Amino acid sequence: MQRILQRGEIEALDHNALPRLRLPARDSVFADRAARLRQLAEDSPVGDYLALMATLADAQQRALADCATPAPSAERIGLAQAHGMPPLQAMGWPRDSAWRDVLRRLLDDVAAAPAVPPEAVQACGALRHALDDDPAAIEQLADAVLAESQDGIDGAAAPFVMGALQVVWTDMATRFDAAQLPVVSPFGVCPLCGSLPVASVVRIGGQYQGYRYLCCSLCAAEWHMVRVKCSHCESTEGIAYHGVEGGPEAIKAESCDRCRTYRKIFYQEKDVRVEPVADDLASLVLDVLMGEADYSRASGNPLLWQEEE
Repeated sequence: MQRILQRGEIEALDHNALPRLRLPARDSVFADRAARLRQLAEDSPVGDYLALMATLADAQQRALADCATPAPSAERIGLAQAHGMPPLQAMGWPRDSAWRDVLRRLLDDVAAAPAVPPEAVQACGALRHALDDDPAAIEQLADAVLAESQDGIDGAAAPFVMGALQVVWTDMATRFDAAQLPVVSPFGVCPLCGSLPVASVVRIGGQYQGYRYLCCSLCAAEWHMVRVKCSHCESTEGIAYHGVEGGPEAIKAESCDRCRTYRKIFYQEKDVRVEPVADDLASLVLDVLMGEADYSRASGNPLLWQEEE
C-alpha cells in the first residue's frame, strides 16, 4: 500500500528528490489554455468572454513560437542566487521594449480573428493607437498589471497587455536552466519571476503524483508547496475547502481563517483537463460565494481586470 507523506516529511525531502519547479511546455502552454477556455465556454454564463480569451491564447501561442527574449545575464543570475531572489524578476528590472512588438502582434491577430465581438475589435484598435501615440502610458499600464494594481487600470486593455507580458516571460521560462534557480526563494511568489500565483493544482502522473503546485500568473511556471497550508500567509491552522453545491469536484477554494484570504485549488485526479488560468476564470460563481463568506482573493486572474469606480 502506498503511504501518504505528511507535511513535515515532504518539507524535509531533498530538493533533488522532489520536483520543486515545473517549467511551462513551450509547444503547448497557451494552446492548452485556449482549448480549455473554449471547452469551458460552452456551458458558461461568461462564455463569450472565455471565447475571446481563447482567441487571445491562440495568438499568444503563435507569438511564443517566434519570441526570443534575451536571457538574463550571468551577473543577474549570480545576484539572484546570492540573495535568494527570482532570476527573471518582473518588477524592478529594466523591461525590454520588444514586449510592445509582441503586444502589437497580439492585437492585430485578435482583431482579425473570426467571431470576435465588435467591442473587442474596438478595444484592440484603441490600444494599438495608444502604442504608437503614447508608449510611455502603455509602459505604465504594464507596470500596473505586473504589480496587480487596480489604480487607474484600463480593464479592457489590461488583459492584452498582460497577454503580451506573459508571452515574453513564458519565453524566458521555457529556456531557463532550473539548475540556476536559487536554493531558497521568497515565500508566496514565483521563484522564477516573482509574480503571484493565480491558483494551485494537485497533479497526477509520474514524479508529480499527488503534489500541489502553485501556478504563476505571468511566466506559467509552477512551484511545489505542501498541501493544507495557506499560500498567502503560510498558516497551517484554520484551512478549509469550499465548493459550489452540485458543481465540479475538481474545483475548490482553499481559505485561511488567519488572513481571511483564499485561492482556488484544482485536482487533476477529478478532471485531468484542468488549466489554472482558464478554470479560475470560468469559476466566478465560487468567487461570489467566497466573497459572501467574507473571504478576499489573495491574488487576481491575469485575464480579468476591473476598473475602480
